Amino acid sequence: MNLETHRSGLDRVARVLESTGEYRILRRLLPFAAFAEPDGAPVTRAVYLDVETTGLDPAVDEIIEIAMVPFDCSADGRIFAVHESFDRLRDPGRPIPPAVAALTGIDDAAVAGLSIDPAEIESFLGDAGLVIAHNASFDRPFAERFCGAFARLPWACSWREVPWVAEGFAEGAKLGQLLAAAGLFHDGHRAVNDCRAGLELLSRTLPRSGRTGLGLLLDSARATRWRVRAVGAPFEMRECLKRRGYRWDPGAVGRAKAWSVDIGDNELEGERAYLRSEVYGRDGAPVDVRRMDAVDRYSDRC
Repeated sequence: MNLETHRSGLDRVARVLESTGEYRILRRLLPFAAFAEPDGAPVTRAVYLDVETTGLDPAVDEIIEIAMVPFDCSADGRIFAVHESFDRLRDPGRPIPPAVAALTGIDDAAVAGLSIDPAEIESFLGDAGLVIAHNASFDRPFAERFCGAFARLPWACSWREVPWVAEGFAEGAKLGQLLAAAGLFHDGHRAVNDCRAGLELLSRTLPRSGRTGLGLLLDSARATRWRVRAVGAPFEMRECLKRRGYRWDPGAVGRAKAWSVDIGDNELEGERAYLRSEVYGRDGAPVDVRRMDAVDRYSDRC
């Protein structure tokens, strides 16, 4: 029995099980070379990126794997050709923590003596006009510390900039949760697998808007965004700010520590009013606001 015949038989069994209403079947994610047929529409080259690291702090932790999957897309979010991926392991120069090795399957033996050349990354990026990551606030600081080319490119986040919950994905927006809701599974926490999972999800037409995830993400990336920082907010307001979507910004040279949130044009005046009435308790209180272009977003430089 050849592989295709075997898969066809398994698919029939899966459909029978699903038709009972008693089973949900998850199918392994298979990589695709294209999701939509070219129709002459202008295309942009974008790159889906994922990094695996020794920890969560880009100031002290190190990259142990970088993967990038370049692809061509239209302005309305259709994905055409998916190109050959970049996937490299790197010796961080220190033991990989056991918890990281258990999560990723990358241990000291797997990376021993391996390195990644930042010049190779810059060459691979080529004429890419956008970098996408699932939680770009995590991936971008690591990536641009390693290779300066990432600091010059616009970024978008497939976790924050696609309204997954509003589209019916109520179980959560982690890659594994989104894939499971779409009837798929993958070998997660390896960088290239996570990139391909993200592309699969962005290629799909979402159930409520009728648009692709990438189309919604590109709309968000093109829109004006603002970073609002609640400088000097009372300590007792921290839980309220967290529930509202604020994240702790540890500050940098010349910048105070503060809770911050990135919002759209239509939310700015409401956020100013909220901070003045609920956090600072006085009209006219100054609010720290900065416009965030796509080149700035998700970078801890900003």
